[in-house]
Amino acid sequence: MSKVRKIILWVVVAFFVYAIFTSPDKAAGILQNIWGVLVDGFNAILRFFDSLLNRS
Repeated sequence: MSKVRKIILWVVVAFFVYAIFTSPDKAAGILQNIWGVLVDGFNAILRFFDSLLNRS
């Protein structure tokens, strides 16, 4: 399992390096979208726990 994980990690890293060199604007857009999804998900989890704890 560890070898498979390393191979997948290297493929993802290679893809991002390739994407950055071939099209930096699109690569930046992809990373901004990924960051936006992560932030939105984290905020949704916080709102869930906030509403759960503040229920009357």
